[in-house]
Amino acid sequence: MQTPLAPRIVGVGTASTGTSLSQQEVLDAFDISDPRIRSVFLNSAIEQRHLTLPPQNADGERVSEPQGELLAKHKALAIEMGTEALRACLKRAGADLSDLRHLCCVTSTGFLTPGLSALMIRELGIDRHCSRSDIVGMGCNAGLNALNVVSGWSSAHPGELAVVLCAEACSAAYAMDSTMRTAVVNSLFGDGAGAIALVSGTQDAASGTPEGPSILKFASCIIPEAVGAMRYDWDATQSRFSFFLDPQIPYVVGAHAELVVDRLLQGTGLRRSDIGHWLVHSGGKKVIDAVIVNLGLTRHALRHTVEVLRDYGNVSSGSFLFSYERLLDEKVAQPGDYGVLMTMGPGSTLETALVQW
Repeated sequence: MQTPLAPRIVGVGTASTGTSLSQQEVLDAFDISDPRIRSVFLNSAIEQRHLTLPPQNADGERVSEPQGELLAKHKALAIEMGTEALRACLKRAGADLSDLRHLCCVTSTGFLTPGLSALMIRELGIDRHCSRSDIVGMGCNAGLNALNVVSGWSSAHPGELAVVLCAEACSAAYAMDSTMRTAVVNSLFGDGAGAIALVSGTQDAASGTPEGPSILKFASCIIPEAVGAMRYDWDATQSRFSFFLDPQIPYVVGAHAELVVDRLLQGTGLRRSDIGHWLVHSGGKKVIDAVIVNLGLTRHALRHTVEVLRDYGNVSSGSFLFSYERLLDEKVAQPGDYGVLMTMGPGSTLETALVQW
């Protein structure tokens, strides 16, 4: 008997590039001695991050890269990491590049025209008829924005393979100055890419289904009054773009986490206690703590989120995919289990998805 299936996650893959550095090594590389700034780095709950640091001058000092060089760095790192993550994802899905029918690329750490999807298709020799899309500039929440859109594409193209690829070269979005604004950003972000594969359609119930969960529903919440709390804008003093994170953003996001999750579960008959797996963006220690408190979760429930922050820092839009990969490797998800994916970012915005194994 043929039964309709919602879009199902059939593969995931992650990658990082550059050098794995401890917070102390980053402080040493930039010769940071200000005790306030050192405290921000050393109390971040981050142990390692992958970064491609600026080059050194003749005196061994790290020099600030002009915007043009940063854009070139973004392009090179995004393609390098994106290729590795995409190949790992397809391998897990039991698929080849020739099976790919839609590629959606997500990035916020540099601007490219043509977009990353076109560059990846050329780089990897993907079929020129593969449809594509690019989600640019939406920030750390963008992975779920893209998954929402591509889920719709998947439902409209049953049996065809689609991939969302999040590639964030945060090393290409760093400013170098002595301000606390810069310190907060430079203590947090790392380079990373994550890819997730989807297929929908019908399948003979007797033959079984892929290991990944079905995507059941999405819910969003934008906080217009906090539109400027997270932004990437032009810094005229340095002639380059730079990030800004309002110190209050963890509490603003946390205060709205309950609202969007309740909306996600509305009409499903599910309560928060029915959710067996929580995969939340590794936005920072305070963000994670705020989500735990406001949703009444245990730290064990967000163990993968905490571990990804510890080992990679905040890798922006692909962070939740690193957590999802760890959950799969743990092999604890059982048929029938429910999970919630959650990301947050500029807007200020929270994105959620409900999945079921």
